[in-house]
Amino acid sequence: MRALHGNWFFVAVITTGLVGSWGLIAAIAKKDPGRWFKVATWIAIGAMLVQVALGFLTYNAGFRPQDDFHLFYGFVILFTFAFAYVYRAQLAKRPALAYGLLMLFVMGLGLRAWANV
Repeated sequence: MRALHGNWFFVAVITTGLVGSWGLIAAIAKKDPGRWFKVATWIAIGAMLVQVALGFLTYNAGFRPQDDFHLFYGFVILFTFAFAYVYRAQLAKRPALAYGLLMLFVMGLGLRAWANV
């Protein structure tokens, strides 16, 4: 479980980074990101939620990170997604910019969690 959590980190951070970059590029170019951007956004959100779930399962299995900030960033990722869900109507007004920034923020949180292992 610990190895899966450690390896899935790369999947979660790379997908959120790619989708976030895609969203910002589309927003700067003032183009509609299209249906595939929505699909990619949900895949990136799912990948990061799987990462957080694996972290909680790893913690429950008895493996503890050296620094408690690692856990803090996992909780912040969950709260970030919860707030994004609550404000989804406002995010839908400019989806490329909003979800692009959201994904890059979550990617940064994942990187900070990894730095505090």
